[in-house]
Amino acid sequence: MKYDFNTLVDRRGTNSYKWDSAPSKDVIPLWVADMDFQTAPAIIDALRKRVEHGVFGYTHVPEAFYQATIDWFRRKHGWTIQREWMLYTSGVVPAISAVIKGLTKPGDKVLVQTPVYNCFFSSIRNNGCVMAENRLVYENQFYHIDFEDFERQAADPAVKIFLLCNPHNPAGRVWTREELVRMGEICQRHGVIVVSDEIHGEFTFPGYTYIPFAAASDVCLHNSITCTSPSKAFNIAGLQIANIISDKAEWRQKIDRAINDNEVCDVNPLGIEALMAAYNEGEAWLEELKQYIYENYLFLCRFFEEHLPQFPVLKMEGTYLAWVDCRSLPFTSEQLEERLLEEQKVWVNAGSMYGEAGEGFIRINMACPRARLEEGLQRIKDGLLPLI
Repeated sequence: MKYDFNTLVDRRGTNSYKWDSAPSKDVIPLWVADMDFQTAPAIIDALRKRVEHGVFGYTHVPEAFYQATIDWFRRKHGWTIQREWMLYTSGVVPAISAVIKGLTKPGDKVLVQTPVYNCFFSSIRNNGCVMAENRLVYENQFYHIDFEDFERQAADPAVKIFLLCNPHNPAGRVWTREELVRMGEICQRHGVIVVSDEIHGEFTFPGYTYIPFAAASDVCLHNSITCTSPSKAFNIAGLQIANIISDKAEWRQKIDRAINDNEVCDVNPLGIEALMAAYNEGEAWLEELKQYIYENYLFLCRFFEEHLPQFPVLKMEGTYLAWVDCRSLPFTSEQLEERLLEEQKVWVNAGSMYGEAGEGFIRINMACPRARLEEGLQRIKDGLLPLI
């Protein structure tokens, strides 16, 4: 490989949420979804050049920012975005919150597919809305959609938005075109707007292709809002940059008003530079990173098969977040998280934080050098084996 993903970068003492939130310095954090790899060299170079200028005032977003995003999605994902469809903001979660604020009123329902990214719940709740739930069906270490229930939920007149996770965190699904189109047609039929969180879009495993929801069909395009960011793919979440994309001028106007109401209308100059460098120069680095993470996933699967076969690992299609079934144990997922953290000094996510459908599972962040992953898995083994 041209790029180095094996070096153990020490992130302690950098105000890292992932590392410096740990209760002690000997904890291996395999929880929150950021990576332990340095970002692409092209991004570091662009940031270094910008920092050397030494002035960081209020920032104008240049046309080159929009063009970099447009070129990336056209080149990588076959989706042609028009410049006027785009709004920028400080992150995908603020984007989702602004969309909900702009397009719903308190008491409206927002449909989600659980288990799902925990911030969906707070974005719904904080805007005075109510969650409607379409539980994904878990069978043979794999999730699929219960479409009968999905249509039932979408047919509720109180449901105004379907909040899609594409690819899905933590279900590891890279939704097929057929699944996206079917969800899109159901939502269009019942007047439900699709809001698609596509922050994990770049992380697909061999044999699977990320399809932006809006690129799946004309119906999907005209009834959707897409939230994107390079932050997960290039490990730049702290630089706070994202885009909201929709071909509906009326919706964009309402969302723009909400962005300003929520005061997430300004972005920092480093985020702008990072996005342009990522999309213009980061593709080769990203492709090697994806291969490394896939090999980490295979390593994790072999480890569990050899040492912890009682705990099936989800058959993943994408993301870097392994989902492990621990329901054979007489403990809640929160109890497992606490026990592993306190006794083994390894931090994973309790599945219950992704909704009741996640109870009994744990989530493991695999986006780290293999040596660190191996040490974390050894600690997980030492914590789980005595419980069997």
